[in-house]
Amino acid sequence: MLRIALSPFISSFHLKFKGPNFSLTVRNVHTQCTSTVRQNAQTNPTPLYQLPPTSAYIHLPFCRKRCHYCDFPIVALGSSMNQSHDDDPRIIDYIELICREIKATRLDFDQYPPLKTVFFGGGTPSLVPPRLVALVLDTLKSKFGVCLNAEISMEMDPGTFNADKLRDFLGLGVNRVSLGVQAFQEELLKACGRAHGLKEVYEAIEIVESCRVGNWSMDLISSLPHQTTDMWSESLQLTIDAKPTHVSVYDLQVEKDTKFGVLYTPGELPLPSESQSAEFYKMASEALTSAGYEHYEISSYSKSGFKCQHNLTYWKNTSFYGFGLGSASYLNGLRFSRPRRMRDYATYVANLENGLASDQESGNVDPKDRAADIVMLSLRTSRGLDIKSFTQDLGASLALSLCQAYKPYVESGHVLCLDEERKLIPASEVSSLFVGVDKLEERVSFIRLSDPEGFLLSNEFISIAFGVVAP
Repeated sequence: MLRIALSPFISSFHLKFKGPNFSLTVRNVHTQCTSTVRQNAQTNPTPLYQLPPTSAYIHLPFCRKRCHYCDFPIVALGSSMNQSHDDDPRIIDYIELICREIKATRLDFDQYPPLKTVFFGGGTPSLVPPRLVALVLDTLKSKFGVCLNAEISMEMDPGTFNADKLRDFLGLGVNRVSLGVQAFQEELLKACGRAHGLKEVYEAIEIVESCRVGNWSMDLISSLPHQTTDMWSESLQLTIDAKPTHVSVYDLQVEKDTKFGVLYTPGELPLPSESQSAEFYKMASEALTSAGYEHYEISSYSKSGFKCQHNLTYWKNTSFYGFGLGSASYLNGLRFSRPRRMRDYATYVANLENGLASDQESGNVDPKDRAADIVMLSLRTSRGLDIKSFTQDLGASLALSLCQAYKPYVESGHVLCLDEERKLIPASEVSSLFVGVDKLEERVSFIRLSDPEGFLLSNEFISIAFGVVAP
């Protein structure tokens, strides 16, 4: 059964993953991002993983307290609602560290396109004073350039910002807010160890609306201890009523080094059974798609035109920078993770500045690992796996073997085959297309998992893929 890591999958990428000695060039800090004629005319495009990154994740690890399900690298500042962190030396020192890391990053690509997305994750980035967030953005602009129309996202928790603070963030260029609500029941928020209550949830929604944030997401968690279907239905409806442009729904994963990991065993009371968790997932899919949200990734729903562009970087297996405690980069097909402890991270930054540490992995990319990555990430999305691209990149025989492994699940309706126009190919016709490379390439352009039944079994289908591409 589906078990989605509690933080957005993106954040788990950042927290687990590892770009320049460069000749100085004049760079505009804000740049219009357009493709040149030469770029548009390419007939043999460079694989996405080899292109220079146009996305950056910034980890701001500060929280008021650690939630009972959280195993991310954070710094707990204290849970007082009225506590100001404007002059907290822990934040000031960390921002200086992260700016030093950005400045010390090597630029090893022939071209350095400006950033199209920036994502401030955490932690609770909204605890950081806007003037310090400005320092990070200015450093990114100076180092890489940032597109005028870049998507700049920030995770924010209820009770950590007011209207003035949000306006300050918007004034810096932040144009997408991810609001960590998680639940609309006071008892569930307390059971999770959240620092905010229901009053702060409604206040935060009102602030976002009053500041006219045009692009904002709401995060919810399902399969919480003592959560009922009535509670979940209420949370989904109240989310829809709030009219966010994007919704992320995460199924609780109990990590061993957390308070929940000590208290609970997955599948046992007071946690829901696997069948109950599956029902929560189906309820979310039905409620949100009925309300006009596109279910474009296993845990992500958006109104038209509001997919998270930064997160799409991951699903497309595209290169990205990661900066900060425990964050990860993906450069030239290899992932590199930074230390999770602050002292070790500070040592890493100093060594990076002195040329004693690297900000990326070295070595060759194993085609099997790359194939596994592509399949795993693609099958999380409604777009699915681009068979033609996969064939060109990794070979027709591997694509055929993968499709043949999924043949029983095409017949059961869990895996869907689509043609070039993304029209569904009837299951009755698929068997004849999986017998040889020529027929496969002629008709099948994409394979994807059905919603919600296929998505629910995504881990199993990804395991099947691993067995084919990396036996």
